Amino acid sequence: MSGWGEAEHHSLLEHLYLQVLPGSGQRIDQVAASLLIKPAALLEQVRPLVALGVVSVDDDVLHVADPMTATRRVLVAHAEQLAGASREITRLAEIVPLLGRREPPQDSRTAIDGDVSSEGDVPALITGWIRERRGDLSFLRPDQWRFPSESEMSVAVGNAVREGRRVRAIYPARALTEAPEMLRKRAEIGEEIGVVPSVLTRLVIVGPRRAILPEPLGVGSDRRAVIRQPSIVGMLQAYFDDLWVSASKLDAHDGELGQLDRRRLLLAELANGVKDEQIARNLDMSLRTVRRRVAALMSELGVDTRFQAGVEAVRRGWL
Repeated sequence: MSGWGEAEHHSLLEHLYLQVLPGSGQRIDQVAASLLIKPAALLEQVRPLVALGVVSVDDDVLHVADPMTATRRVLVAHAEQLAGASREITRLAEIVPLLGRREPPQDSRTAIDGDVSSEGDVPALITGWIRERRGDLSFLRPDQWRFPSESEMSVAVGNAVREGRRVRAIYPARALTEAPEMLRKRAEIGEEIGVVPSVLTRLVIVGPRRAILPEPLGVGSDRRAVIRQPSIVGMLQAYFDDLWVSASKLDAHDGELGQLDRRRLLLAELANGVKDEQIARNLDMSLRTVRRRVAALMSELGVDTRFQAGVEAVRRGWL
């Protein structure tokens, strides 16, 4: 059951769900006895499942949603979480332009630390931040492999990895076909690579106090917002981390996605209700190939509808 956060947390909750599912309709003390634990301990363990709407307790009786209902509720909860993060970053994009225009308040201790400009060498600014050796690095990279500064950035990333800093980058699926050699080299120098169907905007986060993103959000703006406010940088980092959980990870040894991860990209698009034409653009496939692979997946999963494909894929751990 996907959408429960990090993989280890996901596995523990899924295991617990499968343990308590046969006890649905029984008293808490009966279910606890079958698991060789105390009722209070059982209630504490199922609290995350209760929060997701998968489990409820009424008059000391445990009620557990069936797998299809539970899967749907978890997917909805995860979608709402991602949507909330997306709304927050969009709201931030509306606020950030004011940073460069507003007069600072009399008490400088309350000023937001950041600015918006179209001046300066952005790659040089970022590599300068990296050389200061302050914290791990997070990148959203929808198109940067097309820029001449890529080699300069690779050197900076490689140096950061050798210093023991964690470097993570999320790319759109089309990078697999447009820049496979670049991805392979990035993986070789130690960059952890995640792949999602599409990436909303460029973003760089360096440590807890440095972030830069376009103004407005996207890939085509000459203006950028430089953020040094820890709370705002922290929110951007939370958005990145949430996206990282759902990303397919590139194999560092061969620089390619595994077959299951390729399925996940397609299934993620189906689960989000993306139309075949947009899937073809996001995953850099022909429309015919998309439809052929969707049909093959549904046949492999033994389902008749795309919704059923998502449910069954979650049950098998593909999403």
